[in-house]
Amino acid sequence: MEDVPERPAGGRRGAAVGSLALLALILTLLTGAAVLPKRAPASPWLDDLRSVLQLPPTLELIEGQVVDADTRSPIAGASIHSGPREIRTDAEGRFTVAKPTLSLLVKAPGYERQTLPAWTSPLAVSLRPRAIKAAYLTYYGVGDRGIRSRVFELLDTTELNGVVIDVKGDRGWMPYRTRVPLALEAGAQGPLIMRDFDQMMADLKAKGVYTIARIVVFKDDVLARHRPDWAVIDTRTGKPWVDNEGLAWVDPFREEVWEYAIAVAREAAEKGFDEIQFDYVRFPTDGKLGLARYARPNTRETRLPAIAAFLARARKALVPTGVFLAADLFGYTAFNENDTDIGQRIEELAPYLDYISPMVYPSGYHLGIPGYTNPVAHPYEIVFQSVKLIRKRTAFAPVRVRPWIQDFRDYAFDRRPFGVTEVNAQTRAATDAGAAGWMLWNPRNSYTSAALRPKATPGARPADSR
Repeated sequence: MEDVPERPAGGRRGAAVGSLALLALILTLLTGAAVLPKRAPASPWLDDLRSVLQLPPTLELIEGQVVDADTRSPIAGASIHSGPREIRTDAEGRFTVAKPTLSLLVKAPGYERQTLPAWTSPLAVSLRPRAIKAAYLTYYGVGDRGIRSRVFELLDTTELNGVVIDVKGDRGWMPYRTRVPLALEAGAQGPLIMRDFDQMMADLKAKGVYTIARIVVFKDDVLARHRPDWAVIDTRTGKPWVDNEGLAWVDPFREEVWEYAIAVAREAAEKGFDEIQFDYVRFPTDGKLGLARYARPNTRETRLPAIAAFLARARKALVPTGVFLAADLFGYTAFNENDTDIGQRIEELAPYLDYISPMVYPSGYHLGIPGYTNPVAHPYEIVFQSVKLIRKRTAFAPVRVRPWIQDFRDYAFDRRPFGVTEVNAQTRAATDAGAAGWMLWNPRNSYTSAALRPKATPGARPADSR
């Protein structure tokens, strides 16, 4: 977070400006400033700041504050985009930037983002809270008109207000005509191409639907086969290593792989997605792991920095697009203090994300959690405890939790179906634990509609919208 000095009421800010604040402001001015022909009025402390930094008098600095539109409370850690760099609001929701040449984008997880084309200083920004409740469409699901229509009908008739769409699915395939050169070279276009994808996005945007692009990062059979020198290698064969599904992975240590995922994400942002959600942003968990060879030794000391560095680079690259950034994490990361042997630890990843999306499926906790040895019998408690713990561990960062909810038959314990009772228990637990919404997962895109409340009438506010 870039600190901005507090402004004393009725007083002047002297030359003793903190070094961190100076550095933050210098970076802002060098990258996002506009020199204007006429100097606008500024508060006295800005005059002193100009003097300290020896800034030209024509450089216009803007002060502002970001608040919650409902409670009027300040929003700390909100993102201010004024050019290629990202500025964060301080504990009082305040920020200082150079006036941009075009517009200013303001966003915070759990709120609707705003783009301000013109303003004067001081600027008051009110963000409206919004909890996203979404369903997932697989690579094949979004391309099938029948499946797609059934999910979109839920968006029209129920409390759902968002959709997660596979942009690069589990095999590495993309559902629309891409312009990413490496994707075309590798054959990532796949067997399905949606010709009306852009129109679908326009229709969703017209309805106010929040769109999330799911991008599978390191599980990429297409890229691993095309560039085996970037793949995780099987030490027995010298060929790409495969998991239990027979799918190859690319090496999380290879920065070329990072750049490919970021290029795909940037294109998705250009298509109008509100959020980029990285999945499989980790090391493998199944298959003959002892036979996997990487570009570097696979240890906790190397895994964590690799995953965090990828997310840091992705955030820097995607900031100018204005999208939110999320990552899917294993549910057990809420309880584990180590990296779960896959490079995922809450504290290391949170600073680079807007949303943490833990997969809190009760069926996924095959070893149980403290106090609950049979998770599928306690869907409320499992989700509540997971979300609560992650929120506690991320209190230092401006990140929100939006979990994945199980809407499919149990596969780990007694094969029980998950229906209205189980889905309702999980969504209620997510809300009670302070999550910023939730997302339904079903690999067949078949959702329990009876577990969803009818669409609220215009002007009504659902009780758990926060």
